[in-house]
Amino acid sequence: MIGLYIGLGVLGLLIIITIAIYNRLVVLRNRIENAWAQIDVQLKRRTDLVPNLIETVKGYVKHERGTLEAVTQARAAVVKGGSVGAQAQANNVLTDALKSVFAVAEAYPDLKANQNFLLLQEELSGIENKIAYARQFYNDSVLSMNQATQVFPSNVIAGMFGFKEHEYFETQGTEREPVKVQF
Repeated sequence: MIGLYIGLGVLGLLIIITIAIYNRLVVLRNRIENAWAQIDVQLKRRTDLVPNLIETVKGYVKHERGTLEAVTQARAAVVKGGSVGAQAQANNVLTDALKSVFAVAEAYPDLKANQNFLLLQEELSGIENKIAYARQFYNDSVLSMNQATQVFPSNVIAGMFGFKEHEYFETQGTEREPVKVQF
C-alpha cells in the first residue's frame, strides 16, 4: 500500500514537472515570437520614418538653397548695375527674395539647416538603438529557449513535444556597417 502511494506520488510529481517544463517552453517560444514581432515593428518604423525625415530635410534644404540662390542672384544683379530700370528691377527682385528669407525666419525663427540634419541624425540613431535593443532581446530569448532544449530534463520534454532550437539574429556583411544616408 505504501509502495502504491509512493508510486502515485512519484508519478504525480513527474506529471507536475512535465507540465511545468512544457509551460516554460511555451512561454519561451512565445517570448521569441514576441521579440521577433518587436524587431519587425522597429524595422517597419524605420522604413516609414526615415524616408519621410530625409524628404523633409531635403525639402527644407532645397527651399533654403533656392531662397539663398535667389538672394545671391538678385544681389549680383544689383551690383552689376546697368540702367536705372535694370537696377530698379534687380532691387525689386532682391527685395522679393529677402521677403522670402524673412518669411521663413518669421515662421521658424530657429530654423537652420544644420538643426534639421542633427534632428535626422538623432532620429536615425534612436531608431537604430531600438532595433539593436529588439535584436538583443530576441537573441536573449533564443538563448533561454536553446538552453532549455539542451539541458536535462527539459530537453526530454522538448523532444517529446517538438520544441526545437531557434537561430540567433546575426548581422551579415553590409549590415555590420553603419547606416549610410545620402542626400
